[in-house]
Amino acid sequence: VQFVASGGGLVQPGGSLRLSCASAEITESGRNIWSMAWYRQTPGAQREWIGRVTVDGDTDYLESVKGRFNISRDNAKKSVHLQMNNLRPEDTAVYFCNADSQYYAEAFYSRWWGQGTQVTVSS
Repeated sequence: VQFVASGGGLVQPGGSLRLSCASAEITESGRNIWSMAWYRQTPGAQREWIGRVTVDGDTDYLESVKGRFNISRDNAKKSVHLQMNNLRPEDTAVYFCNADSQYYAEAFYSRWWGQGTQVTVSS
C-alpha cells in the first residue's frame, strides 16, 4: 500500500500544474493522517519537504514555494492536492506525498512512499 501521486507533466516557466495524491487504505489508527506533506526529489539529491496540510486545513510551506504553491486536502476522499503556480525550472523534480516527516517518525511512513509524479518545467 502506497500513496499514489498524479498530475505531473511538462509545463513552461510561469505555468501551473495541480497534483493529486491519495490512498484510501492508509490511515492513522483508522483516522485520516493528521498532517500530510508534499515532497520533491531531483536526481542525486535528498527528498525535500515542501509543505504540509493538517486535517484542520492549516498549512506551512518551504520558503522558496511560498506564494506560488498551495496545498489542500479532501478528508472524506483521503486525498491531498498541490496547486503549483508560476512554476520555475528549478521546480523540476519528482513530487511525492506522504505523512509529514516533521511530525511523524520515519518508521511510521517510510513504507508508504510511492513512485511520485514527474514535473518538468522547461521552455
